[in-house]
Amino acid sequence: MEKIASFTVDHNKLRSGLYVSRKDSCGGVTVTTFDLRLTAPNREPPLSTGVMHTIEHIGATYLRSSEAGGDVVYFGPMGCRTGFYLLMFGDLSGEDVLPLVRRTFGFISAFCGDIPGASPSECGNWSDQDLDGAKAAAAAYLAELASPRLEY
Repeated sequence: MEKIASFTVDHNKLRSGLYVSRKDSCGGVTVTTFDLRLTAPNREPPLSTGVMHTIEHIGATYLRSSEAGGDVVYFGPMGCRTGFYLLMFGDLSGEDVLPLVRRTFGFISAFCGDIPGASPSECGNWSDQDLDGAKAAAAAYLAELASPRLEY
């Protein structure tokens, strides 16, 4: 098998940031995959599953409800638990989505109330949530986005 592009990035040097991971086109439509890296891989602890799960629920709901909702293909966690993937229609750059990502993580960091989709009828692991941890992780990432790293 060929090595996928994201495995060619030296994760020992990677820091938190907002990176373009890849661009895929089919039938004249381009989808840009963004690497929203919240922690430095292999040097900082990964986020807990509860934190990741809560950010996923709130973030996906916010993004799909935002003005960019029709352009969002997917928002979800990385298996290594150091960040999230955001896939959007369009040939986009980090600068293009930075305002949206800032609004999203600002929303998460200030979120109050019931976590969207966190009930037994809506989620297969509804009880694995950590709102306080998610808010803290979102606030820390938002601070990183004040002077973001946009290139691998």
